[in-house]
Amino acid sequence: MIKAILHKTFSVTLALLVLFSTVSFTIEKHYCGDVLVDVAVFTEAEKCGMEAMEMLQKKTCCKDEVDVVKGQDQLKFSSFDDLEFEKVQFLTAFLHTYIHGFESLPKETIPHKDYSPPNLVTDIQVLDQVFLI
Repeated sequence: MIKAILHKTFSVTLALLVLFSTVSFTIEKHYCGDVLVDVAVFTEAEKCGMEAMEMLQKKTCCKDEVDVVKGQDQLKFSSFDDLEFEKVQFLTAFLHTYIHGFESLPKETIPHKDYSPPNLVTDIQVLDQVFLI
C-alpha cells in the first residue's frame, strides 16, 4: 500500500518537474517613477495612465521591465530504432522473461469450501475423558 502511494507520488512529482522545466513565461513590470504599479505574468502589465501626459511633455517618468524566463527546449527524443543491436537483444530477452516469468498456477478446487461443520452438543474429550498432558 505504502509502496504504491510512494510510486504514484514520485511519478507525479517527476511529471510536474518535466512540465515546469519546459514552460517559458514572461513577467512584465510597470514602474511609474520609482513606484511599482503593476506586475503581470503571461499578459501585459496595466499602465498607470501617465503615458498621455508624457506625449505632451516629451519627458518619460514611466518604464516597463520585461523578464523572460526561458524553459528547457533541448529535450532528447529517441526511438527504438536508435538503439544498438546488443541493447535491443537485451531488452527483448528481458521483456520475454518478465512477461512469461509470472505465469499463474492452475486454480485448485476445494471440495469442502462450502461445508459447514455440525454443531457440537457435548464436548467429546470430556465425555470420553481423553485429556492432553
